[in-house]
Amino acid sequence: MADSFQFDLVSPERLLLSEAVTAVNVPGTEGYFTVMAKHAPFMTTLKPGVVVVTTDAGTETKIFVVGGFADVSEGGFTLLAERATLVEDLDPAALDQQIKDAEEDVADATDDVARSKAQLALAQLREARAAVGV
Repeated sequence: MADSFQFDLVSPERLLLSEAVTAVNVPGTEGYFTVMAKHAPFMTTLKPGVVVVTTDAGTETKIFVVGGFADVSEGGFTLLAERATLVEDLDPAALDQQIKDAEEDVADATDDVARSKAQLALAQLREARAAVGV
């Protein structure tokens, strides 16, 4: 059995998860990475994607995050997400409608700044939709 370590996932709204885990797979801006017990300390930024948390019992929890920071230290692993939602709580139909609206926002953008913002929102929605699958 793998060693466990303390993992905390925090969003501006609430503490989403705080427990001992054996592994956490995270969407870093440089690519996905996995943290396990006794990992070397480091900090990095996050991109939109799915965090997969493996508990001591071997069960997995999947959480969609949008941006933030990951801080691995001797005391454990803290993930500070700009937004975080359990994948099981994402509604595929609602995401599909939001994607359609965001595509219209990109098409209707009147300048580069508005277009860039709309494209970022669209990319994040598509990542969320991909996390749901189906």
